[in-house]
Amino acid sequence: MMSPEWWTRDDLRRGTDGRLIFAGHDVAALAAEHDRPLFLYNGARIRANAARLRAALAVSGCAHRLYYAMKCNRFPPLLRMLAAEGGIGIDICSPDEMDLAIACGFAPGDISFTGTAVAPRDLDRLLARPDLHINCDSLAQIRMIGERTPGRTIGIRVNPGLGTGYGDSARLTYAGERTTKFGIYREQWADALGLAARYGLTVSTIHFHVGCGYLSQQLDAWDAAVGEAASFLADLPQATTVNIGGGLGLPHRAGEPPLDLARWSAIIARHFGGRGLTVAVEPGDYLVKDAGLLLLSVVWVERKRDTLFVAVDGGFNLHPEPAHYDLPCEPVACTVREPDPSRWHAVTVAGNINEALDLWAEDHPMPPLREGDRIALINAGGYGSAMSSNHCMRGDFVELLI
Repeated sequence: MMSPEWWTRDDLRRGTDGRLIFAGHDVAALAAEHDRPLFLYNGARIRANAARLRAALAVSGCAHRLYYAMKCNRFPPLLRMLAAEGGIGIDICSPDEMDLAIACGFAPGDISFTGTAVAPRDLDRLLARPDLHINCDSLAQIRMIGERTPGRTIGIRVNPGLGTGYGDSARLTYAGERTTKFGIYREQWADALGLAARYGLTVSTIHFHVGCGYLSQQLDAWDAAVGEAASFLADLPQATTVNIGGGLGLPHRAGEPPLDLARWSAIIARHFGGRGLTVAVEPGDYLVKDAGLLLLSVVWVERKRDTLFVAVDGGFNLHPEPAHYDLPCEPVACTVREPDPSRWHAVTVAGNINEALDLWAEDHPMPPLREGDRIALINAGGYGSAMSSNHCMRGDFVELLI
């Protein structure tokens, strides 16, 4: 039988006394310093994830560049850490994200914008930074840029009509059988190139992003999408960069193997190797998701009919992904008093929002818990605090970067 604590690794493990250790720190002790939900991030894990990804790209033989996807986590100390590291750009999708990136130390030339439904007021702010790279998501966006800044260099986001995401989820697939709002489809391609030519715009980059959270079992589908997207390059001999987007996933449940980066790299090499192109990647989740925990306090433990509930002081408004996308943040006890998993109980971990879907986990094995204990939700580093809301006016939390 697989261990219920399948997530154990060097920087996230049990101490000999059963206490959870993260980035060398006693998690329960850190949580006790803050009387509210706490997002905790491990900077060393983020840097290690980036190094692993760079190494895989190096094996592909292609020149490459990472752009951290800010929408995943915009905690300023985290952004400042990445900017200070150097060698990594930042992917943004709004003018306010641009301003934050610059304030945290990223130069405009290290920023790549890919947004959708971009209003004229947004473009005016973006175009005021001539070194900022913009990937156009629609014919209208190409036209508006051409009208305002003819002769500018741009990228075009294409939609290959193929995609994939975590668990083959339709909600996490951005390009597929169902028509989506993202990018330029093949039947619009000639019009897009015609608009660029009309305004003297140089198209330096093909961009595509076909889904989120894909793992090894989705790589065949990802390979097919990459091949279809690469076919757009035939009409752009002057292109210097292909941006393959983000979406690289990580295990969320027991039994899920990590993404096979060697195979991922080989796909990139097969489609883009030897073409003189720089391959840009926009990882968000892959860099920060497993580098973060959300720490909550147990407020009561009570059986209702046939279900043992563990109620905690934070709800799905603090991390909407599990409710919206079925990307779980698995609850882990910060202190284990019963080390024998066969004596653990199946519990439902419930949040403090007055909504029926506010459940962190159902029928989830956990050691005995009592009021005042802390639990950690793993894989909480991405799309948690950045997507949080003040629903029920319970949006208060603290963030800390180790």
